[in-house]
Amino acid sequence: MSDGTPSTEQTRWLSSDEQETWLRIREFMWGYSAALDRQMAQDAGLSTGEYSVLATLSEAEDRQLRAGDAAADLGWERSRLSHLLRRMEAKGLIERVASKCDGRGQDVLLTQLGWETIQAAAPSHVSFVRETIFDPLTPEEQATLATALGKVRQATQDKGLW
Repeated sequence: MSDGTPSTEQTRWLSSDEQETWLRIREFMWGYSAALDRQMAQDAGLSTGEYSVLATLSEAEDRQLRAGDAAADLGWERSRLSHLLRRMEAKGLIERVASKCDGRGQDVLLTQLGWETIQAAAPSHVSFVRETIFDPLTPEEQATLATALGKVRQATQDKGLW
């Protein structure tokens, strides 16, 4: 094929073990994402996206970031962040203000309500992550998982898709 996509004859098909691993990864990605959403909604009344924005802002200097920098930190498209910020602003969790750097751009500022919300949500979220990701694994398995995920991310970045 001229677009760089392998043909059927060129495809390196997955072995049965690789296919089983891939199916487990796929099931995990979709299932764990849904579990995070449910945990966050039940415990804090937030979406995981809202929590991610609040957490990012809570760690920023003066709890404020340029919108573009926040999108980059989150690994999101600016349009995705913009839609979410509009909803979060309506809830009083953030404010959009003139950039403190140059006044032309827009900064996202964590409001007092947003700060209180992230402080209230963080303990149950961290407990969920600890109990479902770290506690079931030995320290060696945790290190292996971190290494493996880093390699997968790098391979995806090398293809320009991350």
